Amino acid sequence: MGNFDVTLVFDHWDRYMDGFINTIQVSIIALIGSFILGAIIAIFRIAPFKPLNWFGTAYVEVIRNIPLLIVVFFFYLGLPSLGIALDGFVSGTLGLTVYTAAFIAEAIRAGIQAVPTGQSEAARATGLSYLQTMIHIILPQAIKIVLPAIGNQFINLVKNSSILAVVAGMDLMYYADLINSDTFLPLTVYTFVALFYLVLTVPLSYAVLYMERRFNIADNK
Repeated sequence: MGNFDVTLVFDHWDRYMDGFINTIQVSIIALIGSFILGAIIAIFRIAPFKPLNWFGTAYVEVIRNIPLLIVVFFFYLGLPSLGIALDGFVSGTLGLTVYTAAFIAEAIRAGIQAVPTGQSEAARATGLSYLQTMIHIILPQAIKIVLPAIGNQFINLVKNSSILAVVAGMDLMYYADLINSDTFLPLTVYTFVALFYLVLTVPLSYAVLYMERRFNIADNK
């Protein structure tokens, strides 16, 4: 049980790759979805309209203070009671998106508040609406300011995608559990899983760092 068998990854390569590809898919979908939803919630949080403020605040406070597993179970186990049945992949993806969006919303909100108010006032003076001002003037600057924080949330999302294993989401951890149940070599199985996750998270970390440096160079010109 404590043996390390390097050949295991080749013997179960198809399973590893199926899980790896599914993990990439769920990560990309959730990355895009959580960023869009997070930006919307961030705008709600500072919008000059109280109901939107309340909704945005409630969303962030509720989602950030409950476990990710509960959010995923809401879609996987809760919605079927309402007649809406979702498989593990879809439930996990929706759970990741909704959960990560709350953290991204707070990061973007902090970035928006860091943008000088004079820019918003100048944009409104030229005839732009509140939404146009946010989309074209404020949000691009806010995202540049908080890019490291957003990047960290994206990396956390990739790692959190392992939650799909709990709901049979066909991700990397799900297939790793199957391999482990067949081989009883947990050290080997999960070491290779860790390496697969590193293949995803390390390049993402460097990509965020590269983009941050490029933005800094552009701002200093």
